Amino acid sequence: MANRKVVVALGRNAFGKSLPEQKQAVKHAACAIADLVEAHCDVVITHSNGTQVGMLHTAMTEFGEKHEGFTVAPMSVCSAMSQGYIGFDLQNEIRTELLNRGIFKTVSTIITQVKVDPFDSAFNKPIKTIGRIMNEEEAEIERKKGHTVVPVEQGYQRAIASPSPIEIYEIDAIRLLANAGQVVIAAGGGGIPVLEQGTQLKGASAVIEKDATAAKLAHELNADMLLFLTGSEKLTIEYENGTTSTLDTLTLSDAHELIDSGNLSVQGLLPKITAATNFVSTGEYRKAIITSLDKAKDGVDGKTGTVIR
Repeated sequence: MANRKVVVALGRNAFGKSLPEQKQAVKHAACAIADLVEAHCDVVITHSNGTQVGMLHTAMTEFGEKHEGFTVAPMSVCSAMSQGYIGFDLQNEIRTELLNRGIFKTVSTIITQVKVDPFDSAFNKPIKTIGRIMNEEEAEIERKKGHTVVPVEQGYQRAIASPSPIEIYEIDAIRLLANAGQVVIAAGGGGIPVLEQGTQLKGASAVIEKDATAAKLAHELNADMLLFLTGSEKLTIEYENGTTSTLDTLTLSDAHELIDSGNLSVQGLLPKITAATNFVSTGEYRKAIITSLDKAKDGVDGKTGTVIR
Protein backbone atom coordinates (compact mmCIF):
# COMPACT_ATOMS: atom_id res chain seq x y z
CA MET A 1 0.00 0.00 0.00
CA ALA A 2 1.32 3.45 -0.97
CA ASN A 3 2.05 5.97 1.74
CA ARG A 4 -0.49 8.70 2.35
CA LYS A 5 0.80 12.12 1.35
CA VAL A 6 -0.01 14.65 4.06
CA VAL A 7 0.67 18.39 4.13
CA VAL A 8 0.85 19.50 7.76
CA ALA A 9 0.16 23.15 8.64
CA LEU A 10 1.59 23.91 12.07
CA GLY A 11 -0.07 26.76 13.95
CA ARG A 12 1.70 29.31 16.12
CA ASN A 13 1.09 27.20 19.25
CA ALA A 14 3.80 24.88 17.94
CA PHE A 15 6.54 27.50 18.39
CA GLY A 16 5.95 29.68 21.44
CA LYS A 17 6.75 33.40 21.62
CA SER A 18 10.52 33.49 22.17
CA LEU A 19 13.66 31.64 21.09
CA PRO A 20 13.85 29.49 24.26
CA GLU A 21 10.09 28.73 24.06
CA GLN A 22 10.44 27.75 20.41
CA LYS A 23 13.38 25.47 21.15
CA GLN A 24 11.24 23.60 23.65
CA ALA A 25 7.95 23.71 21.74
CA VAL A 26 9.31 22.18 18.54
CA LYS A 27 10.11 19.00 20.47
CA HIS A 28 6.36 18.48 20.83
CA ALA A 29 5.81 19.21 17.14
CA ALA A 30 8.61 16.79 16.22
CA CYS A 31 6.87 13.98 18.11
CA ALA A 32 3.65 14.61 16.21
CA ILE A 33 5.48 14.56 12.85
CA ALA A 34 7.37 11.38 13.78
CA ASP A 35 4.05 9.73 14.68
CA LEU A 36 2.81 10.48 11.16
CA VAL A 37 5.98 9.12 9.57
CA GLU A 38 5.62 5.93 11.62
CA ALA A 39 2.03 5.70 10.37
CA HIS A 40 3.36 5.52 6.79
CA CYS A 41 2.69 9.11 5.79
CA ASP A 42 4.89 11.13 3.45
CA VAL A 43 4.98 14.48 5.23
CA VAL A 44 5.45 18.02 3.95
CA ILE A 45 5.29 20.68 6.65
CA THR A 46 4.40 24.34 6.45
CA HIS A 47 4.09 26.58 9.46
CA SER A 48 3.11 29.85 11.07
CA ASN A 49 5.69 32.59 11.59
CA GLY A 50 3.51 35.45 12.84
CA THR A 51 5.29 36.00 16.14
CA GLN A 52 8.76 35.35 14.72
CA VAL A 53 8.55 37.57 11.64
CA GLY A 54 7.15 40.41 13.77
CA MET A 55 10.00 40.02 16.26
CA LEU A 56 12.61 40.03 13.48
CA HIS A 57 11.05 43.02 11.74
CA THR A 58 10.92 45.02 14.97
CA ALA A 59 14.52 44.16 15.88
CA MET A 60 15.91 44.88 12.40
CA THR A 61 13.95 48.14 12.13
CA GLU A 62 15.14 49.46 15.47
CA PHE A 63 18.72 48.40 14.74
CA GLY A 64 18.68 50.09 11.34
CA GLU A 65 17.25 53.31 12.74
CA LYS A 66 19.75 53.57 15.59
CA HIS A 67 22.95 52.64 13.75
CA GLU A 68 24.29 54.81 10.96
CA GLY A 69 25.08 52.94 7.78
CA PHE A 70 22.55 50.17 8.38
CA THR A 71 19.21 50.01 6.62
CA VAL A 72 15.85 48.71 7.79
CA ALA A 73 15.27 45.10 6.66
CA PRO A 74 12.30 44.67 4.28
CA MET A 75 9.46 42.34 5.24
CA SER A 76 10.54 39.83 2.58
CA VAL A 77 13.99 39.54 4.18
CA CYS A 78 12.44 39.09 7.63
CA SER A 79 10.19 36.38 6.21
CA ALA A 80 13.21 34.58 4.76
CA MET A 81 15.06 34.80 8.08
CA SER A 82 12.06 33.43 9.96
CA GLN A 83 11.81 30.48 7.56
CA GLY A 84 15.47 29.77 8.11
CA TYR A 85 15.62 29.78 11.88
CA ILE A 86 12.26 28.08 12.42
CA GLY A 87 13.31 25.44 9.89
CA PHE A 88 16.65 25.02 11.66
CA ASP A 89 14.99 24.23 15.00
CA LEU A 90 12.19 22.14 13.52
CA GLN A 91 14.24 19.99 11.14
CA ASN A 92 16.82 19.19 13.80
CA GLU A 93 14.20 18.14 16.36
CA ILE A 94 12.35 16.02 13.79
CA ARG A 95 15.63 14.40 12.74
CA THR A 96 16.49 13.63 16.36
CA GLU A 97 13.03 12.21 17.09
CA LEU A 98 13.12 10.00 13.99
CA LEU A 99 16.61 8.70 14.77
CA ASN A 100 15.56 7.95 18.36
CA ARG A 101 12.83 5.76 16.87
CA GLY A 102 15.23 4.01 14.51
CA ILE A 103 13.96 5.86 11.43
CA PHE A 104 16.64 7.10 9.03
CA LYS A 105 15.11 9.82 6.88
CA THR A 106 16.46 13.15 5.64
CA VAL A 107 14.67 16.27 6.87
CA SER A 108 15.10 19.39 4.72
CA THR A 109 14.01 23.03 4.91
CA ILE A 110 13.43 24.88 1.65
CA ILE A 111 13.42 28.68 1.70
CA THR A 112 10.29 29.18 -0.37
CA GLN A 113 9.20 32.14 -2.50
CA VAL A 114 5.56 32.63 -3.49
CA LYS A 115 4.35 34.86 -6.30
CA VAL A 116 1.74 37.52 -5.53
CA ASP A 117 -0.12 39.94 -7.79
CA PRO A 118 0.97 43.60 -7.43
CA PHE A 119 -2.62 44.57 -8.21
CA ASP A 120 -4.13 42.32 -5.54
CA SER A 121 -6.80 44.35 -3.71
CA ALA A 122 -5.23 43.25 -0.41
CA PHE A 123 -2.51 45.88 -0.94
CA ASN A 124 -5.23 48.55 -0.63
CA LYS A 125 -6.46 47.20 2.72
CA PRO A 126 -3.68 45.88 4.99
CA ILE A 127 -5.09 43.55 7.68
CA LYS A 128 -2.15 41.50 9.00
CA THR A 129 -0.83 42.97 12.24
CA ILE A 130 2.90 42.59 12.91
CA GLY A 131 5.55 43.81 15.28
CA ARG A 132 5.45 45.27 18.75
CA ILE A 133 2.56 47.03 20.48
CA MET A 134 2.87 50.84 20.23
CA ASN A 135 1.40 53.77 22.12
CA GLU A 136 -0.32 56.70 20.37
CA GLU A 137 2.88 58.72 19.96
CA GLU A 138 4.79 55.80 18.45
CA ALA A 139 1.85 54.96 16.20
CA GLU A 140 1.80 58.51 14.84
CA ILE A 141 5.50 58.27 13.95
CA GLU A 142 4.75 55.09 11.96
CA ARG A 143 1.85 56.81 10.17
CA LYS A 144 4.16 59.63 9.13
CA LYS A 145 6.45 57.02 7.55
CA GLY A 146 3.52 55.97 5.38
CA HIS A 147 2.76 52.77 7.28
CA THR A 148 -0.74 51.56 8.12
CA VAL A 149 -1.36 51.42 11.87
CA VAL A 150 -4.45 49.87 13.45
CA PRO A 151 -5.79 49.84 17.01
CA VAL A 152 -5.45 46.57 18.92
CA GLU A 153 -6.44 45.57 22.43
CA GLN A 154 -3.25 46.83 24.12
CA GLY A 155 -2.58 49.87 21.89
CA TYR A 156 -1.58 50.01 18.23
CA GLN A 157 0.20 47.76 15.74
CA ARG A 158 1.43 48.10 12.21
CA ALA A 159 -0.69 46.30 9.58
CA ILE A 160 0.48 45.04 6.20
CA ALA A 161 -1.15 43.49 3.16
CA SER A 162 -2.03 39.81 2.90
CA PRO A 163 -2.28 39.02 -0.84
CA SER A 164 -3.29 35.65 -2.26
CA PRO A 165 -0.61 33.13 -3.29
CA ILE A 166 -0.38 32.60 -7.05
CA GLU A 167 2.62 30.34 -7.61
CA ILE A 168 5.11 28.48 -5.42
CA TYR A 169 8.44 28.87 -7.21
CA GLU A 170 10.26 26.00 -5.48
CA ILE A 171 7.42 23.50 -5.93
CA ASP A 172 9.47 21.20 -8.19
CA ALA A 173 12.19 20.85 -5.56
CA ILE A 174 9.62 20.28 -2.82
CA ARG A 175 7.86 17.63 -4.91
CA LEU A 176 11.11 15.88 -5.78
CA LEU A 177 12.16 15.58 -2.13
CA ALA A 178 8.69 14.55 -0.98
CA ASN A 179 8.43 11.87 -3.66
CA ALA A 180 11.82 10.57 -2.50
CA GLY A 181 10.33 9.96 0.94
CA GLN A 182 12.06 12.85 2.68
CA VAL A 183 10.39 15.04 5.29
CA VAL A 184 10.20 18.54 3.82
CA ILE A 185 9.62 21.88 5.56
CA ALA A 186 8.54 24.53 3.05
CA ALA A 187 6.58 27.76 2.52
CA GLY A 188 6.88 28.78 6.17
CA GLY A 189 4.70 31.73 7.11
CA GLY A 190 2.90 31.49 3.79
CA GLY A 191 6.15 31.80 1.86
CA ILE A 192 8.20 34.88 1.02
CA PRO A 193 5.88 37.13 -1.05
CA VAL A 194 7.59 38.16 -4.27
CA LEU A 195 6.71 40.09 -7.41
CA GLU A 196 7.87 38.82 -10.77
CA GLN A 197 9.78 41.42 -12.80
CA GLY A 198 11.13 39.82 -15.96
CA THR A 199 13.57 37.15 -14.81
CA GLN A 200 13.92 38.71 -11.36
CA LEU A 201 11.88 38.18 -8.21
CA LYS A 202 11.47 41.21 -5.96
CA GLY A 203 10.28 40.93 -2.36
CA ALA A 204 6.89 42.46 -1.58
CA SER A 205 5.98 44.27 1.63
CA ALA A 206 3.34 41.75 2.66
CA VAL A 207 2.63 38.56 4.57
CA ILE A 208 0.75 35.84 2.69
CA GLU A 209 -1.98 34.02 4.63
CA LYS A 210 -0.21 30.80 5.63
CA ASP A 211 -3.36 28.67 5.40
CA ALA A 212 -3.97 29.77 1.80
CA THR A 213 -0.41 28.77 0.88
CA ALA A 214 -0.80 25.47 2.74
CA ALA A 215 -3.85 24.66 0.58
CA LYS A 216 -1.99 25.61 -2.60
CA LEU A 217 1.01 23.52 -1.55
CA ALA A 218 -1.22 20.52 -0.83
CA HIS A 219 -2.98 20.94 -4.18
CA GLU A 220 0.27 21.22 -6.17
CA LEU A 221 1.64 18.09 -4.46
CA ASN A 222 -1.65 16.24 -5.02
CA ALA A 223 -1.74 15.42 -1.32
CA ASP A 224 -4.33 13.09 0.15
CA MET A 225 -4.80 15.24 3.24
CA LEU A 226 -4.28 18.77 4.47
CA LEU A 227 -3.81 18.61 8.23
CA PHE A 228 -4.17 21.81 10.27
CA LEU A 229 -2.65 21.39 13.73
CA THR A 230 -4.04 23.99 16.13
CA GLY A 231 -4.65 24.42 19.84
CA SER A 232 -8.02 22.62 19.78
CA GLU A 233 -8.94 19.00 19.14
CA LYS A 234 -12.00 19.98 17.11
CA LEU A 235 -13.36 23.09 15.46
CA THR A 236 -15.63 25.08 17.77
CA ILE A 237 -17.84 27.83 16.38
CA GLU A 238 -19.11 30.63 18.61
CA TYR A 239 -22.32 32.28 17.41
CA GLU A 240 -23.56 35.83 17.99
CA ASN A 241 -26.12 34.66 20.56
CA GLY A 242 -23.31 33.27 22.73
CA THR A 243 -23.89 29.59 21.94
CA THR A 244 -21.10 27.33 20.67
CA SER A 245 -20.98 24.26 18.48
CA THR A 246 -18.20 21.67 18.21
CA LEU A 247 -18.01 20.13 14.75
CA ASP A 248 -16.97 16.59 13.78
CA THR A 249 -17.57 16.79 10.03
CA LEU A 250 -18.19 19.53 7.49
CA THR A 251 -19.32 18.87 3.94
CA LEU A 252 -18.23 21.37 1.32
CA SER A 253 -21.72 22.90 1.28
CA ASP A 254 -21.66 23.17 5.10
CA ALA A 255 -18.25 24.82 4.97
CA HIS A 256 -19.34 27.34 2.34
CA GLU A 257 -22.41 28.15 4.41
CA LEU A 258 -20.20 28.68 7.45
CA ILE A 259 -17.87 30.96 5.48
CA ASP A 260 -20.84 33.05 4.30
CA SER A 261 -22.43 33.22 7.78
CA GLY A 262 -20.16 35.94 9.13
CA ASN A 263 -19.44 33.94 12.30
CA LEU A 264 -15.77 33.38 11.42
CA SER A 265 -13.06 35.92 12.21
CA VAL A 266 -10.83 37.18 9.40
CA GLN A 267 -7.90 36.87 11.81
CA GLY A 268 -9.05 33.48 13.10
CA LEU A 269 -10.92 30.57 11.57
CA LEU A 270 -12.07 32.12 8.29
CA PRO A 271 -8.74 31.67 6.42
CA LYS A 272 -8.42 28.10 7.70
CA ILE A 273 -11.92 27.01 6.62
CA THR A 274 -11.55 28.81 3.29
CA ALA A 275 -8.22 27.10 2.63
CA ALA A 276 -9.66 23.71 3.59
CA THR A 277 -12.59 24.07 1.20
CA ASN A 278 -10.31 25.27 -1.62
CA PHE A 279 -8.13 22.18 -1.26
CA VAL A 280 -10.94 19.66 -0.89
CA SER A 281 -12.95 21.07 -3.80
CA THR A 282 -10.11 20.71 -6.31
CA GLY A 283 -9.64 16.95 -6.21
CA GLU A 284 -11.55 13.74 -5.68
CA TYR A 285 -11.07 11.87 -2.36
CA ARG A 286 -9.25 14.79 -0.77
CA LYS A 287 -9.97 15.84 2.79
CA ALA A 288 -8.82 18.46 5.26
CA ILE A 289 -8.57 17.84 8.99
CA ILE A 290 -8.42 20.36 11.83
CA THR A 291 -7.19 19.04 15.17
CA SER A 292 -4.65 19.64 17.93
CA LEU A 293 -0.94 18.97 17.79
CA ASP A 294 -1.08 16.06 20.23
CA LYS A 295 -3.90 14.41 18.25
CA ALA A 296 -2.17 14.52 14.84
CA LYS A 297 -2.04 10.75 14.26
CA ASP A 298 -5.57 10.21 15.58
CA GLY A 299 -6.75 12.96 13.24
CA VAL A 300 -5.14 11.36 10.19
CA ASP A 301 -6.59 7.98 11.22
CA GLY A 302 -10.10 9.48 11.43
CA LYS A 303 -10.44 9.06 15.19
CA THR A 304 -10.82 12.73 16.10
CA GLY A 305 -10.70 16.26 14.73
CA THR A 306 -13.01 18.16 12.41
CA VAL A 307 -13.01 16.69 8.90
CA ILE A 308 -13.88 18.73 5.80
CA ARG A 309 -14.63 16.48 2.85
